[in-house]
Amino acid sequence: MSDSVMKNRNELHLLLRLIEEAYEKQAWHGPNLKGSLRGLTARQASWRPSPKRHSIWEIAIHTAYWKYAVRRRLTNENRGSFPVKGSNWFPVSYSPRTIDKSAERLWAEHLHLVDNMHRSLRRAITALKPRDLYRKSPGSKHTVARLIYGIAAHDIYHAGQIQLLKRMQGI
Repeated sequence: MSDSVMKNRNELHLLLRLIEEAYEKQAWHGPNLKGSLRGLTARQASWRPSPKRHSIWEIAIHTAYWKYAVRRRLTNENRGSFPVKGSNWFPVSYSPRTIDKSAERLWAEHLHLVDNMHRSLRRAITALKPRDLYRKSPGSKHTVARLIYGIAAHDIYHAGQIQLLKRMQGI
């Protein structure tokens, strides 16, 4: 096996580890995305610091969407299969005052959506060949490797935002 093939294989394993630590595996930097969402109620997730700011709930759906978008770019899938209508940011009409049992069910479904989108992204990355890392992804100006470490950074960034929103609520 050539040195470059071995290097690419090692890099693919490192990228897989990176997305796992950013999402759910123990990381040195503190709570990852899944950890930052763990245990939140729909009431807590629907709170926003001001009317023009996103809630934790909206951030959660946003992260699911971008996991889906990166997976699509890695696999060259067509658009249109994300389970929530829209793209990028998805307004949540609930506020802490309007939470009921249906809102709690929907929040639980959206948490499962984040998890499912992560699992499908991970499967797509696992199916890559090491040589795929440096090709441009269809529909993107970036390489496959850059998309993968970018989605990991995206998870960590939003985990930090969620932690801040939780602190602002006293959680």
